[in-house]
Amino acid sequence: MEGRKVVVSALQFACSDDIATNVETAERLVRSAHEKGANIILIQELFEGYYFCQAQREDFIQRAKPYKDHPTILRMQKLAKELGVVIPVSFFEEANNAHYNSIAIIDADGTDLGIYRKSHIPDGPGYEEKFYFNPGDTGFKAFQTKFAKIGVAICWDQWFPEAARAMVLQGAEILFYPTAIGSEPQDDGLDSRDHWKRVMQGHAGANLVPLVASNRIGKEVIETEHGKSAITFYGNSFIAGPTGEIIKVANDKDEAVIVAQFDLDQIKSKRHCWGIFRDRRPDLYKVLLTSDGSIRS
Repeated sequence: MEGRKVVVSALQFACSDDIATNVETAERLVRSAHEKGANIILIQELFEGYYFCQAQREDFIQRAKPYKDHPTILRMQKLAKELGVVIPVSFFEEANNAHYNSIAIIDADGTDLGIYRKSHIPDGPGYEEKFYFNPGDTGFKAFQTKFAKIGVAICWDQWFPEAARAMVLQGAEILFYPTAIGSEPQDDGLDSRDHWKRVMQGHAGANLVPLVASNRIGKEVIETEHGKSAITFYGNSFIAGPTGEIIKVANDKDEAVIVAQFDLDQIKSKRHCWGIFRDRRPDLYKVLLTSDGSIRS
């Protein structure tokens, strides 16, 4: 019997610090992915400009815009409707006095299905996101799109298995992680790319779902309060299959559009037969809670 086939894509490109240029690049690559048969197309994290979190600067906070009538989201809604594709759209959100690292999920008819706000906010040299972003308050979600029920989380979220499991427990059939990650300004010898991939491959394998990660490339230099800071983003955007195997991967230097097809009904059958959700023991996981029922840190 014919299964539910879906083609997913990850985009990868170098960002300038000009919104119009980056949005044009994203649209061009979305169109390219569509020409390759993609149904769900992932653009990298905060693709409208440089990854500004290298510095703690008041002027960068002005880059945030409200979710309602956000110009890039509106443009991607039109594009999604024109092409009949699903596009998660990453953006820097202003919500009254709060600011979030957010993503809007645009369905294939252009409908905005809602947003997810990044839950885990990093704070280290070159990745000083706590200065800009409140911890997300949406909780992890699964979004029903035309082609599949999908879970979408953002960058640092990808290092936490609880996030992946929470989305799959809500019915997510594919996981998506837009990302901005590269070199470490404080340690030229630290290269996390293989660790980064393996962690997400583990999420795919542990939950028996495909996984798509999109990362940027290029060197970005930001003026900080302590002088110039530079990150070279290592790309390596990839698509993993439901046992964690890498199906497609981009390199660390070139613009890329990668695609892969999955049979969701076949994967669902394998997931059920494997027994990883049948044999879960939530009754034993209470060790994760303290005596008053709150989460153990």
